[in-house]
Amino acid sequence: MAPLKSLEQEYSFIDSNFQKFCACRGIFTVEDFLLCDLHSLTVFAEQEPNSETLKQGITQVLSVIDGQHQPWLNGMDLLADTIQNKHILSTGCEGIDMLLGGGLHEGQLTELVGPSSSGKTQVCLQAASNVAKNHMGSVMYLDTCNSFSAQRVACFVGLASNLTLDQAKHKILQNVMNNILCRSVFDIFTMFDVLNQLEFNLRSQKVGNHVRLLIIDSISSLITPILGGNGSQGHALMVSAGYLLKKLAHEYNIAVLLTNHTVGGEGGIPKPALGETWKTIPHVRLLLSRDRGNNICSISIIKHSSMASGKAARFTIYGL
Repeated sequence: MAPLKSLEQEYSFIDSNFQKFCACRGIFTVEDFLLCDLHSLTVFAEQEPNSETLKQGITQVLSVIDGQHQPWLNGMDLLADTIQNKHILSTGCEGIDMLLGGGLHEGQLTELVGPSSSGKTQVCLQAASNVAKNHMGSVMYLDTCNSFSAQRVACFVGLASNLTLDQAKHKILQNVMNNILCRSVFDIFTMFDVLNQLEFNLRSQKVGNHVRLLIIDSISSLITPILGGNGSQGHALMVSAGYLLKKLAHEYNIAVLLTNHTVGGEGGIPKPALGETWKTIPHVRLLLSRDRGNNICSISIIKHSSMASGKAARFTIYGL
């Protein structure tokens, strides 16, 4: 859920005074607001000198919550939305595209699961470069491990980033790089700020070039640190992150690509990290591995909304 501060520009009564009033009662986000006793909050507001504006703020937050409930849609409406608005974006990896029926689907969360050095980041970089070069739109790349490489992007589009490029090739490389917006994100709270700002910009049509692909490499690096202990706050933040990513994907026709690491499962068999609750979040889960000593990658479907699990493919990533 959005921090109350992110609503300030659009809703006049959710100003700094209203935010301070809420903060004194442990309310910092819309989710906190949902969990509070609304009657008690209103009583507290009535005791303040600016009670009317505070009650207007409460009303505005309730209108935001009410507006997040989507209307019922019948099957034909959903099919028409898929055909007209949810396109498929090629990743540039032939094996992955064949496995997924063309590539990443807008409106869906696709998760790449694999151990360290299995090629997850390379797939993300190749998908980013391919979408930035061949599709009308931009890529948002949230880098959580300092793994983004502009040089690798240049190699993936077939243009080494050096000064010997002729003017035409330099222009192509410049356009690709301008279409990839990279942001270093090292904690889940910064990620929420970035995603809420993206939603605000999309809703206000303030994004110049339409965002077609959102990459988070890796989502598990942000979520794992908050899941320790017996408290429920980390779990709630994880669920909220999943909700927000699904909302962005569906409402703004964005393909979302996430990476996740593996942990030991029963019998020592690796399984995706983040637990049982998170596995319901992605629409598609792919297991990635790499042959020892070469650049041949294997990928198989763990979960897919319209394909059987177990289907697999192999491909090569050069320069791993």
